[in-house]
Amino acid sequence: MTLEWETMVLVGRVARAHGNRGRVIVNPDSDFVEDRFRPGNTVYVRHGDRVEPLSIRDVRFHQHRPIVAFDEVATMTEAEELASAELRVPMDTLERLPAGVFYHHELTGCRVETVEGAVVGRVSGVEGDGGIYRLVVDGGSAEILVPLVDEICVRIDLAAAAITIDPPEGLLDLNPPPRRRAGTSRRRSDISQGRDRHV
Repeated sequence: MTLEWETMVLVGRVARAHGNRGRVIVNPDSDFVEDRFRPGNTVYVRHGDRVEPLSIRDVRFHQHRPIVAFDEVATMTEAEELASAELRVPMDTLERLPAGVFYHHELTGCRVETVEGAVVGRVSGVEGDGGIYRLVVDGGSAEILVPLVDEICVRIDLAAAAITIDPPEGLLDLNPPPRRRAGTSRRRSDISQGRDRHV
């Protein structure tokens, strides 16, 4: 199991200590909150240059946020030391998603280009919730929001780290002048698409 912090996936952040028995409130950053924060599961925290496990002993939920007890955290003082800490899991523990559904980190960093071959930029993040998502694309001189829908994102090729879009008129008005890749031609794909967040 890989425990390199930079390759691990964020599943939540500790908001603050809760009570005097070492529990913490977590702000989850996961679409699988109840699965991620389940007794018996392990999340990881970084202390300096060390990546250390936290084993979930008990959990309850309040307003959709998990209140977690870890085996390794027994006192309020220890819990307070975790405030603002990121909680991550190894990438290889993530569930396999159905075809056409992607984790946010899989899309981040992908090159975005139009069906004509004009380079738009690279995905710097994914925003949205409740089924409405947008790719945040760094276009160099501007940030562009591209709706993540079949009609616009016509092909997502994770192996090539590339996303092909067929943007409606006006969507890329803030984009810098297009840079055309040599040897490209217009094409569409039958592939449809939908982070631990997924889209």
